[in-house]
Amino acid sequence: MISFDKVSKIYPAHLAKKENVVFKDVSFKVDKGEFVLIAGKSGSGKTTLFKLLLAEEKPTSGKISFNGKEISKISSSKIYQLRRKIGMIFQDYKLLPNKTVYENISFIMEALGISDEDINRNVPELLERVGLSDRAYHCPHELSGGEQQRVAIARALICNPDVILADEPTGNVDPYYTMDIVNLLSKINSSGITVLLATHDKEIINRLSKRVISIKDDGTIKDEASGKFRL
Repeated sequence: MISFDKVSKIYPAHLAKKENVVFKDVSFKVDKGEFVLIAGKSGSGKTTLFKLLLAEEKPTSGKISFNGKEISKISSSKIYQLRRKIGMIFQDYKLLPNKTVYENISFIMEALGISDEDINRNVPELLERVGLSDRAYHCPHELSGGEQQRVAIARALICNPDVILADEPTGNVDPYYTMDIVNLLSKINSSGITVLLATHDKEIINRLSKRVISIKDDGTIKDEASGKFRL
């Protein structure tokens, strides 16, 4: 499903500083239905990896493929088709503060051209899926961090994506609710959706028996099979 083939991402030197090597000849594959942890300290390149998958950044060299298509060769007019197949979850939720939970989801659906009939049917289904049916008409400031992230997860599921990219999704969540979010992502994965979870949280990495791709300081990676990686 996802393939990185000898991918390098290097930002050129600026103001006499040396070039920034984010990735160096990185190769790995992620199969459909996998749950993979992308590990690394803050600034290691986890977000850049996701931007490369979303075609927001281009690799300096190498090839990135999604469902058999090389991403860099997708025309700009068709990038939206790629991004509809990839649901993105951010650390900072990115919710509209003056809209209710229901409106935060329906607003995106309206922008995608989804009919009112489908919106009225699908929003309650999405909220039930993330356990927020009873919070539909609350605004973000009335929710806990964990609940706000659940709204963001529901929003990422709108287009029934093939893949979910979760970029430090528990970074702003109370530690007490961290595993609730991780368990919800695991539940979504069990429905057949591939999940890539970027984190530097040692507890998450150690508690989940999942494959780990860790980004090292020199821009290379270490790819560990399920259950073998520990911090």
